[in-house]
Amino acid sequence: MKRYKLIDNKLFSDNRKRFSKQLQPNSIAILQSNDIMPRNGDASFDFKQNSDMFWLTGIDQEECAVVIFPDCPVESFKEALFIKRTNEHIAVWDGHKYTKEEATAASGIQNVFWMDEFESLTRSIIQMASKVYLNTNENDRASNLAPYKDLTFALQMRNRFPLHQFERAAPILHRLRSVKHPIEIEYMKHAVEISNKMLDRVLKFVKPGVKEYEIEAEVIHEYIRNGATGHSFTPIVASGKNACVLHYITNTDTCQDGDLVLLDSGADYGNYISDMTRVFPVNGKFSSRQKEVYNSVLYVMREAKKLLKPGVLLMEYHGQVCQIMEKVLVDLKLLTLDQIKNQNPAAPAFKKYYMHGTSHFIGLDVHDVGMRYEPMQAGMMFSCEPGIYIPEEGIGIRLENEILITENGCIDLMEHIPIEADHIETIMNS
Repeated sequence: MKRYKLIDNKLFSDNRKRFSKQLQPNSIAILQSNDIMPRNGDASFDFKQNSDMFWLTGIDQEECAVVIFPDCPVESFKEALFIKRTNEHIAVWDGHKYTKEEATAASGIQNVFWMDEFESLTRSIIQMASKVYLNTNENDRASNLAPYKDLTFALQMRNRFPLHQFERAAPILHRLRSVKHPIEIEYMKHAVEISNKMLDRVLKFVKPGVKEYEIEAEVIHEYIRNGATGHSFTPIVASGKNACVLHYITNTDTCQDGDLVLLDSGADYGNYISDMTRVFPVNGKFSSRQKEVYNSVLYVMREAKKLLKPGVLLMEYHGQVCQIMEKVLVDLKLLTLDQIKNQNPAAPAFKKYYMHGTSHFIGLDVHDVGMRYEPMQAGMMFSCEPGIYIPEEGIGIRLENEILITENGCIDLMEHIPIEADHIETIMNS
């Protein structure tokens, strides 16, 4: 039993149909679940399913694999799921694992086998295929050097079947996963609502003298009590000058009277995530300069949202947002027109105060997969998160909402969540 409401397996059946249509004739695709990763001693990190495996099957458990072979002459292997065989010892020590019937209910796959049968049952099936699609982590932000299941399995397959032609599943999955199914959108909206409740709790809690990690505790409290698995990424709770460190996650400092707090956090609900950033004054009142910078970032965000629509290229869109940001930075007297006119194009002047991208794909991962050099399509989901960082003033402001691309432009899924400076102050002082 999971914390989240069981997802309609129509989502995963539809996903497999979309995926199968992209395979070359007489091809087999095999994807694996993630391993449970060791921590220290006999401890392990909490299990997190491989996003591609979950997208195709809805199976949220270790030691599983899916086989997709649309042209297979053996009917039971056109779609086959392998799951961990449980026993009394596992049930006593680790709890319940999927039965075959439960795995079918979750995934929509009728042909379910035990994982310890995988090698013996698939050997002859793989030999019927001309091409084998395997998966590796091709997220272009990935920097993981540790071995992982998909990688080790791919190496094993190349050794076992050296004369087969191997293909990459990742490019297909990236394109398909970036366009969200209506069921996925509903789960992401639910994660957004958990973030909304979290913000209300935090705004009423913050005051001078609290620790950043105390705010983090309030965040996770609200996530868990609303059925989230936990954080969708390590939260950033950055007060004062810490907000000028983009990936500040130590969360150890004391929130001082007169400072701002930048909270960048998201909930994981049913493996779908939210990603929201808000900034608020520790004492419940923005200074005039803080509000000036805050409203400038909010203006850039709203102008950026107007640009998000089908047919737009992500990099060109970011370039347009940077032009808007330049004008704002001049108005804030952080840059001059001469500095912009004489800047090195390879190191534009605005990057001193705005050094990151405006938007990234969102979905099963906070920095989700997608083809960033191809035009945006209806059904894609992006963050929108401009920021201005002024270390010399101890001000770091980033505002972030989740945006759904539609045929007619975009919908801000977080439009209803407090973001106006005056609204933030009202809640904090209520």
